[in-house]
Parts: sequence; C-alpha cells; structure tokens
Amino acid sequence: MDTGIFPIRSWTDFEQQFQSQFFPVNAEADAINTLEGSSYYQGNRTVDDYLDSFLILASDAGYTDPQTLVVKFCHGLKLNVQSQIATMPFRRPADTDPEAWYAAAWRIDQAWLVNEAFQSTLQSMTMTPACSTPAQPTPLSVLCSSPAALPSVLPRPPLPPPVPSSRIPMDVNTV
Repeated sequence: MDTGIFPIRSWTDFEQQFQSQFFPVNAEADAINTLEGSSYYQGNRTVDDYLDSFLILASDAGYTDPQTLVVKFCHGLKLNVQSQIATMPFRRPADTDPEAWYAAAWRIDQAWLVNEAFQSTLQSMTMTPACSTPAQPTPLSVLCSSPAALPSVLPRPPLPPPVPSSRIPMDVNTV
C-alpha cells in the first residue's frame, strides 16, 4: 500500500491467492480421508454441530449417493441416537433418505436436551444445603433428619403455642 502497487489486480487473482494460502491442497482427498477415519464422529457435540461438520465434509468429499451419506452419517452418530432411529417402530427413515435421518437425529437430540434441562431444573428445585441429592427420588423424611433441614419451598407447620408454666424464674444475678 505504501508504494501504490497492488499485487492483486482482479477478483479472480484474489480468489486464487486466497485459495492457495488458506485452502488445503486437495480438499476432496482430505475430506474423504477424514470420513474414512473416526475423527469426524459426533463425540460429545450436539447433533446440530455434528451435522454441520458432517455436511461440509460430505460436500468436500463429493459424496452424493444417498445411501453412502446415510451410512457415513449413522456411523459417526452417538450409538444411542443411531439406535433410537434405527429401531423406530413407526416412520423410520429410509436408508436412502439422508435428509430424513438428519431430521430424526436432530429431533431426538433436541428432545434429549430439553429433558436434560428439565431434569436439571427438578434437581435444583429439590436440592437444599442440609440435604444431599440422591440418585433416585427419596421421600424428604428420609433425606432430611430434622424439620429445620426441610426445603424452604415447603410450608412449615405452625409452632404450638407456649404452655404456661407454674414455675417461678430464678434470679441468677442477685446477691
């Protein structure tokens, strides 16, 4: 810029230089190699994130056969999601319909995430400092050893009125 000479004379020149600097030498071969390995698997990612990266890899690899796309997609899915789709008793996606598999996996993952949030909310509602959260629901009477340890969301029964005493208090500080 200081000399007034620009090495890029056209948009085509820019595209070529950009691709040579930032794109892999052979994106198709890299994508195919990735899809033949296991590094593209879902792992701890959401289906949404996995699907995004899978679609980019499949496109870069030039995969267009629907059955190949379904097989590769299923192979990388978490086993529980893949099993739920594969064993659906009704409306199971065809093995040649990748879009239906993508949608089914996404719906299962979303339902799981909603349920996880719901369970987390339930746990936070029942947790108290004096009580520990058990793995399975347990009556509060077993969890908490004293009425003071009951969660503050539960109404406490009123205390009984004091019983009048016939005793006379003792003066402790008299000489």
